[in-house]
Amino acid sequence: MTSPQATPDSARVLDPTEFYYGGPTPFFALQSDQRFSYCLYVPSAHRTSETPLPLLVLMHGTQRTAERYRNDYREFAEQNDTIVLAPLFPAGIAQPGDLHGFKRLSFEGIRYDLILLDIIAEVAARFRVDADRFYLHGFSGGGQFAHRFAYLHADRLAALSIGAPGRVTRIDPDVSWWLGTADVRELFGTDVQVETLRKLPVQMIVGGEDKDTWEIAEPGIDAGGDTRIERLTTLRKNFESNGIDVQFDVVPGVAHRGLLIQPVVKSFIAGELARRP
Repeated sequence: MTSPQATPDSARVLDPTEFYYGGPTPFFALQSDQRFSYCLYVPSAHRTSETPLPLLVLMHGTQRTAERYRNDYREFAEQNDTIVLAPLFPAGIAQPGDLHGFKRLSFEGIRYDLILLDIIAEVAARFRVDADRFYLHGFSGGGQFAHRFAYLHADRLAALSIGAPGRVTRIDPDVSWWLGTADVRELFGTDVQVETLRKLPVQMIVGGEDKDTWEIAEPGIDAGGDTRIERLTTLRKNFESNGIDVQFDVVPGVAHRGLLIQPVVKSFIAGELARRP
């Protein structure tokens, strides 16, 4: 690791800890609930910008590779003057061995959607960032989290990218959560924000060879298809039937490999960033 360059005695002396708040940061514990943490990439533009920078949130999947996704977006963050946030929801928080609770937003009394909003509020208190409306991408388990988060909090999003979720929740007032949305108000205290979703740029993305079913088989359940491609196609049709436009991307030659689809995700997010006022 490189250290900050020495400065003349007449120059302003910076707190050495400030070095760790730029570029790739350490993982910080969320102060309101230290079971959860996050890391960031803070671009060099943050040092001189007088206006808040946009915020991109990358939601990890089952393997919790938050830092890998953050690192993959270092160049993107610099090129687009964007702060990148990678939350970490550790496995086994509410129940020993639990891997999946965060994907469905609420598990054993923990509201993972609200945890993310707490993380964003903490980041906004420390950095010059536009936290009112942020960009969200998630792959696999993160894709599950991302589209369900959008149902409840579309008003907080500037764009949404849903990557290869193994299980999908359709907007369906006749089917209970998590397959449908019949009891969303009872469970979460709010309704699905369909009207806001209709105004939101949405990408759905999956690899063209993402066809393995061993992890996502749902015998006896209408899961929308057997493979992630089929299930995401079902979700796309569901969105479109509710008046929500979707950019649907199938990346040729790619199986269930999150980092390999990121160039297409970056293109989508960069296009939306370019449209910011």
